[in-house]
Amino acid sequence: MFTGLVSDVGEVRTVKPVANNLHRITISCHYDRAGIAMGASIACSGVCLTVVDTGEEDGRTWFAVDAADETLRVTTVGRWRHGTKLNLERSLKVGDELGGHLVAGHVDGIAKVLAREDMTDMARFTLRAPKALSRFIAAKGSVALDGVSLTVNTVDNDDFSVLIIPHTLQVTSFGTLAAGDDVNLEIDTMARYAARLIETR
Repeated sequence: MFTGLVSDVGEVRTVKPVANNLHRITISCHYDRAGIAMGASIACSGVCLTVVDTGEEDGRTWFAVDAADETLRVTTVGRWRHGTKLNLERSLKVGDELGGHLVAGHVDGIAKVLAREDMTDMARFTLRAPKALSRFIAAKGSVALDGVSLTVNTVDNDDFSVLIIPHTLQVTSFGTLAAGDDVNLEIDTMARYAARLIETR
């Protein structure tokens, strides 16, 4: 479980097929290697992945994760290459501050950036959600985009907008996000359960 508050921006070092529809990805980060346990969960641009190896190179920590067929199909992981920047978040511990919203790291689909409007130190992004997911997105509700907890500003059919404050632009990969880019989308868990309850009434 995560909160959508990014604690580091990592960088993909290598992507190697290790089996049919299974990729091993190594990611550089600023975390202390001693604090990354084997089997730990780390959200990588919103995708909860399990640490299978760790190491150090050139004074920087790296960790490795495996991504299987479902992850490659539903998320942007299959497009990651050497140099891809990733928003990283360690899993939530009991007693940690819940500053964003509850994020599972289970990506529901991919949203496309339609437009970026730069303002004074801020940016407004307009995105299009997959039609099957747009009904879960509501104005003033929460979404996770590439692992970042955000408040929805406006909704217009399948399109929605979010406003990115200066701090978020500085400490996440959103500083370079542009129209045409794809981001991992996780809808709010509460919206998912509310819709399910309505369906089964």
